[in-house]
Amino acid sequence: MIEPVVQLPLEMKKWRASYRGTVGFVPTMGALHSGHAELVKRSVSECDFTVVSLFVNPTQFDDKKDLENYPRTFEDDLKMLEELGVNVVFAPDKDSIYPDGYRYLVHESELSNQYCGKHRSGHFDGVLTVVLKLLNIVNPQRAYFGEKDFQQLRLIEGLAEAFFLDCEIVRVPTVREITGLALSSRNQRLRPEQRALAESFAKILKLGKSAQSTKKKLEDLGIDVDYVEDFENRRLAAVRVGEVRLIDNVEI
Repeated sequence: MIEPVVQLPLEMKKWRASYRGTVGFVPTMGALHSGHAELVKRSVSECDFTVVSLFVNPTQFDDKKDLENYPRTFEDDLKMLEELGVNVVFAPDKDSIYPDGYRYLVHESELSNQYCGKHRSGHFDGVLTVVLKLLNIVNPQRAYFGEKDFQQLRLIEGLAEAFFLDCEIVRVPTVREITGLALSSRNQRLRPEQRALAESFAKILKLGKSAQSTKKKLEDLGIDVDYVEDFENRRLAAVRVGEVRLIDNVEI
């Protein structure tokens, strides 16, 4: 049974101070789907207590329209989290997370300027800043992140190391639909005729022989490609299907 939803950082810190067991944390922006559920299941199975945050973080959106259109399904999210066995939901508002008005922020100077960062100015500053804030508030022993946002995952792993955070960043494999399309809250915004293109994106990314040939095949289908590039052992890609931006990666 989920305790009353915690809204203020000081209340969350007070709750955390009252527990001595292992705390797992899953930060989300809500609009939860089966991919989020896998993160939560890992935490529930590995930790004594699980905290999930529901916060649509405005500082990581470079497009105001994207922020306005981001799906918000708070009541459905609470129902899912209760069924999954979550102990506490942390649902702050913008002013409580950014009492300074976002004057203080975290900036990474290399990886954050590539791939998604190259196409979304300030995006990763917002991501890293809110993640550091949330980790400081919840103070978990483990925090769970999906591999779909692989660049983000690597930056968060670097953040934890650079700031000597006493928290293990746990990787969870990407969850996909039966068609191969990676689960994303933004999939809800795809019109029926756009889903076929989105599913083709996933298939072509998986089967492409090189980043260059993969990009060409996507463009030949009429898909607007931000990038397809290889990083570490992954092929990363971001595309736009209509107004919906989708990201994915596969092992190479």
